[in-house]
Amino acid sequence: MRPAQLQPIAAQAVAAAQKRLPHAVRTAAAQVPVCFAARPSQAIQDEGWEPDILGLFVGSAHGEESDEAAPLPPQILLFLENLWDYAGGDPETYRNEIRLTYLHELGHYLGWDEDEVARRGLE
Repeated sequence: MRPAQLQPIAAQAVAAAQKRLPHAVRTAAAQVPVCFAARPSQAIQDEGWEPDILGLFVGSAHGEESDEAAPLPPQILLFLENLWDYAGGDPETYRNEIRLTYLHELGHYLGWDEDEVARRGLE
């Protein structure tokens, strides 16, 4: 499937995941944009991330201030071609992987580790 076809499916999967969030989490989630890219940029890879990473949260976590001179705004990056490859080209698996990756990265935005994400039923 081509990247132009993957993005609408991903956007729908993220929107569906957001609707299922508890109200307080949904309110916080609305404050962080979700950006779609085919694959991680060279700059992301130069920071040490693997080229097959599925998603990434960048910026300061919710409620935290960055002390960097030029911080990136908080955002969730989803790498659609990597997710499609990881899903083995299966549309239903792809939707599920989008949901799981989004929730995982949202957890990072909220300052939660993987155990907290699981405890809250957001995996």
